[in-house]
Amino acid sequence: MIKIGIIGGAGYTAGELIRLLLNHPDAEIAFVNSTSNAGNKVTDVHSGLYGETDLVFTDELPLDQIDLLFFCTAHGDTKKFMESHTVPENVKIIDLSMDYRIESPEHDFVYGLPELNRRRICNAQHIANPGCFATCIQLGILPLAKHLMLNSELHVNAITGSTGAGVKPSPTSHFSWRNDNISIYKPFTHQHLAEIGQSLRQLQNSFNSAINFIPVRGNFSRGIFATTYLDCRVELDEIKRIYEEYYNDHSFT
Repeated sequence: MIKIGIIGGAGYTAGELIRLLLNHPDAEIAFVNSTSNAGNKVTDVHSGLYGETDLVFTDELPLDQIDLLFFCTAHGDTKKFMESHTVPENVKIIDLSMDYRIESPEHDFVYGLPELNRRRICNAQHIANPGCFATCIQLGILPLAKHLMLNSELHVNAITGSTGAGVKPSPTSHFSWRNDNISIYKPFTHQHLAEIGQSLRQLQNSFNSAINFIPVRGNFSRGIFATTYLDCRVELDEIKRIYEEYYNDHSFT
């Protein structure tokens, strides 16, 4: 049984993570850390888990009692934690923030997209979970990169639900603003472009084309729909074969 700790337990990603772990036969949640909710039941925040757990939030960090630590923290907070705390060497880490997604000599985090790095993930001590837009967009084009077929600019239009903005309300995530409304934001400059480019160059070193990405705020709660197009002279039947071959052993795709 793998004993697990969660830091930043009050957000949307933590709520979904807890649901998955509660239903995992080999996982046991040892603690869910949330300073602002310490002493409250997890179901007081994640009401969809009523009847599933009696866990209570804690402000303590018993890191010596776990095998695996999840960070469900805001961007920048995982790095601050790692710099100010000592995590036991035997404890594996999975970071859901964007702090360590770009590989660097300064850290040993592996980019955690199974459809790209499954073998490396299996042996990694520290894993950086991919971004939401980045995952959706990459899954649509990784097979092309493997076959060195990305030889023109990529054009991406992708719409995301409001939960992607996090649990803390903001002017563009309130229901009264978001409902019956769509809008673009960060056109051509979205933060996930860096990790997308990193992954594509991992498979196709020659890739240096622009990724023209238009992110769109959708008037729904959850999910992403991405439309990506590029110049390609390969016949559709061959493209279908390439995709089926690439994802043949990836059961979640």
